[in-house]
Amino acid sequence: MVQLFRVAKIYPPNYPALKDIYLQIDKGEFVFVNGPSGAGKTTLLRLLFRAEDASEGQIVVNGRNITRLDGKGVAELRRELGLVFQEFKLLPTMTALENVALAAQVVGVSRQESKRKAFHLLRELGLKDKHDARPPTLSGGEQQRVAIARALVNEPMLVLADEPTGNLDAETAEETMRLFLKIHERGTTVLLATHDTGVLKRFGCRAVFLQRGELVGDSKQESGEARL
Repeated sequence: MVQLFRVAKIYPPNYPALKDIYLQIDKGEFVFVNGPSGAGKTTLLRLLFRAEDASEGQIVVNGRNITRLDGKGVAELRRELGLVFQEFKLLPTMTALENVALAAQVVGVSRQESKRKAFHLLRELGLKDKHDARPPTLSGGEQQRVAIARALVNEPMLVLADEPTGNLDAETAEETMRLFLKIHERGTTVLLATHDTGVLKRFGCRAVFLQRGELVGDSKQESGEARL
């Protein structure tokens, strides 16, 4: 599903955010990207949906070398991805249903069908009674569930989540993590960046470890607990 070959990202004037990254993620895997602030987690995810261009190396997503895509190809790639961020990035003047439906309408789904899909997802995520609510009236956990519904509305092959529990209290963060596991159980590949090492022990999925831009551990390849 995802392959990175000798990937590096260097920001001007000469700051190496990522260095010589080799990584393979198989279809249907759930993988945590773990590391402290500044380790390169967000940069790695941004490379995968081409918000940033790699300085060196090749990145293959679902059989396509995304480093070679033109603008049209990047737009097509993003239609196949679900993106969830620490900041919910919901439109405050639109209802929860409209926020989710808009993501489907952007890729050509009819207004009626996009609303049907949005309502189904919101109901599945426990927000049946909140579909007409606007984001400012929702709790942090409810806003994150709306954001997750928006990421899922186009049935993505791959979900990228960047610190999705960073702004949530412990209980809500735990509930949100279980939603991602539920998404994974459908067969969706999930790549989730987090600085929280505790979550790795609680959920027991594969974890790769970044430190100062380098890949320093992979629980799939190591016996015992990888070290930072």
